[in-house]
Amino acid sequence: MYGIIDCDNCYVSCERVFRPDLNGKPVVVLSNNDGCVVARSNEAKALGIKAGMPYFKMMQEFKGHDIAVFSSNYELYGELTARVVEIIRQEAPAYFRYSIDECFVYFPLNIEHGALNIKDSDSQLHSTKGGDGGGLKIWGENLHKRIKKSVGMPVSIGLAPTKTLAKLASHFAKKYPGYHHCCLIDTDEKRLKALKLYPIEEVWGIGRRYAARLQALGVTTAYDFAQHHGSWVRATFNNIVIYRTWQELNGIDAVPNEEMAKKKSICTSRSFNGMLTELDDIRTHVANYAARCAEKLRKQETVASIVAVFLNTNFFREDLPQYWNFQEKRLTVGTNSTIDIVKVATEVLHEMYVPGYHYKKAGVIVMGIGPNSPQQLDLFDYDAKDYDKKKRLDAAMDRINKVNGTETVVLGSQQYTKGRGEKAEVFANAIKHDHKSKNPTTRWSDIIKLK
Repeated sequence: MYGIIDCDNCYVSCERVFRPDLNGKPVVVLSNNDGCVVARSNEAKALGIKAGMPYFKMMQEFKGHDIAVFSSNYELYGELTARVVEIIRQEAPAYFRYSIDECFVYFPLNIEHGALNIKDSDSQLHSTKGGDGGGLKIWGENLHKRIKKSVGMPVSIGLAPTKTLAKLASHFAKKYPGYHHCCLIDTDEKRLKALKLYPIEEVWGIGRRYAARLQALGVTTAYDFAQHHGSWVRATFNNIVIYRTWQELNGIDAVPNEEMAKKKSICTSRSFNGMLTELDDIRTHVANYAARCAEKLRKQETVASIVAVFLNTNFFREDLPQYWNFQEKRLTVGTNSTIDIVKVATEVLHEMYVPGYHYKKAGVIVMGIGPNSPQQLDLFDYDAKDYDKKKRLDAAMDRINKVNGTETVVLGSQQYTKGRGEKAEVFANAIKHDHKSKNPTTRWSDIIKLK
């Protein structure tokens, strides 16, 4: 059996932990540079505020409403969700984090006794009787209560024989209060009922493009898709991910844990604080995005063989000429070196940059991701000393930044500046965040003071 613990409206819930006065009120969280809405409370959704809506449009259309607005505060979100994951680690036999607000848990089967191994409230492993779904349901409800009490974050829990069905169950746990924040799919009857109620475009693993193809073929629900024969799925799509999704919906565990834990592509992108026209200014941003991609590659012990950059103007400014471009460069040997990835990203930027435009956003994407060992090296262009030096340099930078704080040590090309002769800025202060909340759990300067 698998479970997924999903933080409800994660960013909004994090902001509400230290602002309980906002419970029951519309709250939105904005993207970097306060560009658009990336998270909404249920109350904000009920007003009609859409994800991705530009902030200035929201202020115009919902002027008469009392909406609490926050800039993205990833330091706070990361710290609070880490506390949630720590509780999950104590309560589950096995777990792996899937994203900032989602964590999968795994309940191994005791083959000898035909029972599931779960932990009680004292974190002691014990076994349920075969088919005892009630034990898992109680476990999920108790986990929700503990996380809410200890961290202040509401979560929804889905439990099922496969990861895809668990994701589906968490949707029902979030949507229907009668589940008490935990939905268990442990019988075929429950599985079929859930599939009939679930739109195909919402199924985990079915992207927008494949959802449109399925709908054109008369497949509108997860049940419709699951009822097709496996050979039809293979012949129609010729895609292993789609086929695995079909298997999972039919109760067959098909998504390997190791593939879940490691991303197939990594993207870091931001809107600029204002519009930029000079190449040097844009290059500094791109260098920082590339460095973050490299850090994420090293964290999951992978390398990338393709580095791509995109650059675009502000499409909301119809009075200005528009430009958009995307280019990539394939590497002979995969890498996770900050120096190498930043160098390639800036080279690609130079090729695609066109003067005369007002640029609003850029991003770096690393693809062709594979394990960092073993790795096929280039016979004709490989310097063992240089490779080892970069590896040790990256390890030292990661260690220093982990102990002393992000961006304690950066490459020269990553350095932001305020202006001539003024103190250099780090990335967190180089972007617009007029509505940023404090960080009472990670900074002494922001600690809560009681009168």
